[in-house]
Amino acid sequence: MKFVVGNFAPDIVSQLRNYAKLMRLDRPIGTWLLLWPTLWALWLAGEGHPDPGLFVVFVLGVVVMRSAGCVLNDYVDRDIDPYVERTRTRPIASGAVLPMEALTLFAALGFVAVGLATMLNRPAQLLAIVAAALTIAYPFFKRFVSIPQFILGAAFGWTAPMAFAAHTGGTPQLAWLVFGAILVWAVIYDTFYAMVDRDDDRKVGVKSTALLFGDMDLFVIAGLQLVMILALVLIGLRAELGPWYYGAVAVSAGLMLYHLWLARDRQPAGCFEAFLHNRHIGMVVFIGIVLHYAFNP
Repeated sequence: MKFVVGNFAPDIVSQLRNYAKLMRLDRPIGTWLLLWPTLWALWLAGEGHPDPGLFVVFVLGVVVMRSAGCVLNDYVDRDIDPYVERTRTRPIASGAVLPMEALTLFAALGFVAVGLATMLNRPAQLLAIVAAALTIAYPFFKRFVSIPQFILGAAFGWTAPMAFAAHTGGTPQLAWLVFGAILVWAVIYDTFYAMVDRDDDRKVGVKSTALLFGDMDLFVIAGLQLVMILALVLIGLRAELGPWYYGAVAVSAGLMLYHLWLARDRQPAGCFEAFLHNRHIGMVVFIGIVLHYAFNP
């Protein structure tokens, strides 16, 4: 038995690490970009006092669904990733994980997600079906339409109506305002992300807003940032939030200007840094919401 364990244990550990990389557990930026707005919605839906059980379910759901989305994305892009500089070392592209293994892992994550959804009320479960459909659709859309970032934004933003439905049984106007803000924000940061791969995407035929916007990319991003700030202000008015929240919105506006500066030369490193730095916007807005309810119980 010692001989068997000695031979196979290192291989098993190595493969588990490959699965973790396939789920992007080593790169949590996507988890943060999904988690922060989910927390916005949970705190707003619970008026500063989110249900602890729902908090756990949604946080776990964020990790599971983001991981599942990454696995499916890499499976769908398995014939493209080897030709893109940034993605050629991904587990499927490099041959470390077989396509069938990836599908099996995706199915396992899907079962976990279904289990989490059963802990929600009926309205939230129905919305979860739409969230799953958007997650599955996204990897395919970038092959056919020039705005796959909007599909990603819808998938990420769908946590907002789900959180409100889970808390209240309904989806009030505030839930859709939060959804809209998240959608626009996703288009902003994922366009920065797509600008990193623009030349490679053009060669392999992958579509993106970075290619669609062309030389107007930073101008369009600035316009979308303005729309997002307006959406955040409308959220504050609708939820009757106070100075702490609006201060956070002001800080977020400053961060957006910084992101434009980072990407000013459209160099991959600067664009990627702008993408990564967007996690701070999510955190700042969440802090503003928490501080409002902490000082206005």
